[in-house]
Amino acid sequence: MVENRKPYEQAFFASKPLGFTKFLRTFFFWQLIKFAIINVKMTLMILKSHGN
Repeated sequence: MVENRKPYEQAFFASKPLGFTKFLRTFFFWQLIKFAIINVKMTLMILKSHGN
């Protein structure tokens, strides 16, 4: 049986990011590394699709 939930209970709110998560989200060099990784993955995917 499905439990009835009331709106605005604690379970409906998103979790709050911790300090380290906030740091990584705002640290420029980490964002630069993530950007490079995503670009390499995307390039490899495109190259695989255009193979032959």
